[in-house]
Amino acid sequence: MDELIRLLNEGNYSCVVRQGEETRTFSRRGVADLYDLYATDRAFLKGAWLADKVIGKGAAALMVLGGVSRVWTRVVSTPALALLRKGGVEVAYAEEVPCIINRTRTGRCPLETLCDVSDNPVELYPVIEDFVRRMREAGEKEKTISEK
Repeated sequence: MDELIRLLNEGNYSCVVRQGEETRTFSRRGVADLYDLYATDRAFLKGAWLADKVIGKGAAALMVLGGVSRVWTRVVSTPALALLRKGGVEVAYAEEVPCIINRTRTGRCPLETLCDVSDNPVELYPVIEDFVRRMREAGEKEKTISEK
């Protein structure tokens, strides 16, 4: 795990995942990379070790669904920590916080707020899927507007 943490910090990545001898690094904010990995290559997550900067409840649900075995994070929310532990994931962290704060620091993370509806990762997946879809649609609209 020390190697993953070093890579996370030195590479300024948002997430690093190791499955066997293969290590993959990710840089997008939020749950986008983890969501895409779960959606396209679930087998890579099964039994994987993962180092992440921040883990909220949505990311925790994806990790449990993917079968991640071990996680280290700088910051984990209390709901995410409970979900990971309940899902049998070994967790280590630098700081536990009551909730993840949004990027503008004006309130809670919108995905973590949406995930208040359940503590069951299977029930949370459609919530996460819808959130990612809406964020991507909003990003495409923003991109189109800025190109005009």
